Amino acid sequence: MNEEQIRQTIREELSKFIATDRYTFQKHLQLFDGRNIQTGRTNGTKIGTEGGATGQKIGFYGVPPIIQGAAISDPTGGVTADDVARDRITKILDRLQAIGIITT
Repeated sequence: MNEEQIRQTIREELSKFIATDRYTFQKHLQLFDGRNIQTGRTNGTKIGTEGGATGQKIGFYGVPPIIQGAAISDPTGGVTADDVARDRITKILDRLQAIGIITT
């Protein structure tokens, strides 16, 4: 192969890579310190995809990946003195459910 043929082959392979709607990695992905992941502002970004997301596993901060946790019941019963605590617990549960760490 001459230099021009090599360049043409690279162009063809790169165009296939760039034109795809996803990238598949078979190795670890490492981000250097101080780098960020920027997401779109219109539709947002999902971790774990539709159509099987509940069976996919995710782990944060070095813990082993697990499937999405089951829903936790809202607190009930107790005395009036713990109403504020119960309210906060419910809000925490709502937030965890909203970002998908536990199911609704």
